[in-house]
Amino acid sequence: MNGMIGSMLMLGDAAPAAAVALPAGPVAALAVVGLPLLACILTGLCAAFKVKSKLPAWITVVSLAAAFVAMVMVYQSVVGQGGGKAHIVHAFEWFNLSWGEGNGQRLIANFSFYIDSLTCLWMLFVTGLATLIALYASEYMSHDVGPGYCRFFAAFNLFVFSMACLVMADNLLLLYLGWEGVGLCSYLLIGYFYKKPSAVAAAKKAFIMNRIGDLGLALGIMLTFVQFGSVEFSVLFDKVRPFIELAREGRFAEIPMSVQAIALLLMVGCFGKSAQLPLYVWLPDAMEGPTPVSALIHAATMVTAGIYLVARFFPFFAVSEYALPTVAWVGTLTAVLAATIGMAQFDIKRIMAYSTVSQLGYMFAGLGVVSMEHLATMSPDQANVALAAGPYHVFTHAFFKALLFLSCGAVMHGFAGQLDLRKLSGVLWMPGWRIVGLAMLVGCINLAGVPFTAGFFSKDMILAEAFSNSHTAAIGWLLLLTAGLTAYYTFRVYFRVFLGPKHYEPGDELHAHDDHGHGDHGHGDHGQARAVAPAAKHDHATHDFHPHPPGWAVNTVLATLAIASILAAGTYFIKWVPGLIATASTAIPVAVHAGHEASGHAAAHAHGTILGMDPHAVMYYVSGVVGAIGIFIAFLLHYVGRTTAATSKADALLPYMGPIPRWAQNKWYVDELYEFLVRVPLLVMAHVFHLIDKLIIDGLVDAVGLAPRGAGWSLRPSQGGVLHGYAASMAAGLGLILLLVMLVMR
Repeated sequence: MNGMIGSMLMLGDAAPAAAVALPAGPVAALAVVGLPLLACILTGLCAAFKVKSKLPAWITVVSLAAAFVAMVMVYQSVVGQGGGKAHIVHAFEWFNLSWGEGNGQRLIANFSFYIDSLTCLWMLFVTGLATLIALYASEYMSHDVGPGYCRFFAAFNLFVFSMACLVMADNLLLLYLGWEGVGLCSYLLIGYFYKKPSAVAAAKKAFIMNRIGDLGLALGIMLTFVQFGSVEFSVLFDKVRPFIELAREGRFAEIPMSVQAIALLLMVGCFGKSAQLPLYVWLPDAMEGPTPVSALIHAATMVTAGIYLVARFFPFFAVSEYALPTVAWVGTLTAVLAATIGMAQFDIKRIMAYSTVSQLGYMFAGLGVVSMEHLATMSPDQANVALAAGPYHVFTHAFFKALLFLSCGAVMHGFAGQLDLRKLSGVLWMPGWRIVGLAMLVGCINLAGVPFTAGFFSKDMILAEAFSNSHTAAIGWLLLLTAGLTAYYTFRVYFRVFLGPKHYEPGDELHAHDDHGHGDHGHGDHGQARAVAPAAKHDHATHDFHPHPPGWAVNTVLATLAIASILAAGTYFIKWVPGLIATASTAIPVAVHAGHEASGHAAAHAHGTILGMDPHAVMYYVSGVVGAIGIFIAFLLHYVGRTTAATSKADALLPYMGPIPRWAQNKWYVDELYEFLVRVPLLVMAHVFHLIDKLIIDGLVDAVGLAPRGAGWSLRPSQGGVLHGYAASMAAGLGLILLLVMLVMR
């Protein structure tokens, strides 16, 4: 083994890395990337020609639907016939630079796409959900038909193009282009209401927090090139293979720290983009953007980019001794923290935002609890299931979380921007709201992990893997606690808003229909709903207000997503996602699939249990009971005996809990902590450096400039333009010269 590694490293030092030859993929992959870009250009032209119709929306829907069809064709070609192994689709030559013959002296990064089963999994739900959400947005954003409508869909299409580049890239530079592209589009769409201060602040916050993470990703890409002399996936996966063997045997000391550090740097970028501790605070504030933005970018696609990067580069995480444990613990702690905050919020959209942060933590934990040592003790089928747990939860979560956000958006749209669960009740029983209420129920039972739903199966896979590894049992217990909290706050929303006595109070948009209001002048979005004045002060306005149920586009999308969320459970029984992971070409299961016997170190790796039983056999029952307990507590506290929208039995428990509810409502004061530890010191330093720059640096420069200026000022009177003045100066000068001559002659 050592000889093989040594020879491979010597080969890397002697010659430039050569890409491993991969078969050409289907040209339909070019359409998956090209169609959203074309739609972006066309919607931009609509803005230039001042189109004031829904044409930008229909261009977007048709283009993205065609991209989804093209992705299905790619899936059939690559997975259906070729088994999911990697194919390369070349668009054009991008970077091909050479400055020597040695390793790391040639940079090749083409605009090409790496198509395998993992790529297909991600892009199928990205393009499919993007199409549905664009159709939803065609109605939701109809109040803004004109320049704003065109701008929205242009940024929407640019986002899908960037996401396609990120997921389908065959090299790290193209992936980084897509990574920064989705960050830019996130900034543009969160700050869509650019005259609204809270939206502008949220957009800047998201941009800055993501830049912190992106620095880690950029450094990781640079270190990868320095270490391996390439940024092409086919080269990198081939060169990391010997280190996987060492990790499988637990010999991390023999793996260079420069190789292990790559995953740690990439991990920082993942935590920023996927809103994990300590970089999670931007995502809840991102709810200031329109609801379709929340559903597409901040629930189903962009925020899963970090999970995708870990899954795609799992070999690099596996060869780092501390990367996967860090991923697992950060994800777990994020999941618990976000769940506790979500329990205490009243803004239904913000509750879903914290739920997204929590579920993203679940996904990271699902990937982090799997180690090469643990994989080496499994059969190939068990390894595939273990590796598929995180990606499978990404897949199921994409559908039901988009459904939840869009259902909340429909409520907000119809009730003049109302988001406070204390001001809405019995929506399911109101005329025209039956589809929204049932769609919300489907999303809630998935998020809460009700047995036999897709969310139930994907969560169980993660929990079972956490408990099956004896070293991650503590993570399993924390995730199980999170599952109970999730079930509680999910049905807290449903029981309060959709069931119970009929009651509603319109939101701020009833009294503020301009861009400066807390919304989007008509049917906009809110970050945190402001408390409206008591109903008595608005009796006439409230009496005259009638909520308007959603139209055909919104209802069609909600019904489609509800059906898709239900059908997604069927993929568990056919082991669709584990099958895709098994054929992925990222070298994840190399050691296991190579047919080697487990090493002594791996064999000594103890299998974990839960309550003395096999986690894979009993987790269905354990998680089902925990979820049922959470739902039952929500039922008792927020449904039974509730006669008003504003109060519930839970209110009576708050005095017994001390300051904890207040701390949770204030998000555990994390933002204030960052303000104190980071923003204020940086602001003070900025002012200090400003004074140094102004008084010292600029002072020295000004002093240098003042010297000739002073000399010129002193000589200025001699150039007054008066003839006798010149004569006097000449006489004085002549006299001075004579005086000097006389002094010298002496």
